[in-house]
This record gives sequence, C-alpha cells and structure tokens, in this order.
Amino acid sequence: MLKNQHNPPPPPPQALHLSKRERQVTESLYRLGEAAVADVLADLPDPPSYSAVRAILNLLVKKNLATTRQDGKRYLYRPIPAKDKVRRSALKNLVRTFFGGTPADAVAALLDGSAGKLSPEDLQRIRDLIDQADHDKSK
Repeated sequence: MLKNQHNPPPPPPQALHLSKRERQVTESLYRLGEAAVADVLADLPDPPSYSAVRAILNLLVKKNLATTRQDGKRYLYRPIPAKDKVRRSALKNLVRTFFGGTPADAVAALLDGSAGKLSPEDLQRIRDLIDQADHDKSK
C-alpha cells in the first residue's frame, strides 16, 4: 500500500463520450453547482422534456459524472469530477476526433481565428505557455 493513501480513488468517468445534450446538462450542473431537474431544465437552451432531462441526469450519475441526493421529495444533482478534469478529457477527445490526435493541428485551428478572434492578451498568454513548455522540456 502506498504511503498517505486513504481510500482508493473513485472509478474514472467513462471515457467522457457525451452527446450534445449530455454536455449541455453537464455544463448546466457546473453553472448551477447543485440543481433539481426543474432547475437544469430552466437553464437549458431549447430544453427537451422534463423526463428527458431527468433521464440524462441519471445517465450522468451512472457515468460517474454527477451525484445525487434526496431533498424532501426531489433529487438534487451535482457534478462529481473537477471541471478542469472534464475539460482535459473533452479536449483530448476533440483533438483525437477532429485533428487526428495532433495537438499542433488543434492549436493551428485556434490561431487561424476559426474558433474566434484572439486578443493581443490571448496571444501573449499562448506565447508564455509555449515558452514555459519549452523551458519545462529542457529540464
């Protein structure tokens, strides 16, 4: 057993292959923090039915992306993994799916402005991150 290991970590989320609606519901949970089905429904653009939102929330619980607790007659849902972890996994899937697993192609697509205009501050931040990555690699 490893030193300072208390409990085994929860099982990793299932590869985070989410449908558009699952992503929307997950994003809503991150915005709301903890929410009932009706809260998520009200937060969604072009929302589906109440029962569809409930089914998606329960699917997210099964995928270890959300947890639930009972509050009187209703259930409240909350996202489990840190938002940064979900972002990294989604980004990895995006790069693999749309850029042939080549991060440089994804960066090039961002820099060409097709995903939105980058401000001078954004460009400087990217330069700084590249410099830091170069520095870290040379250690």
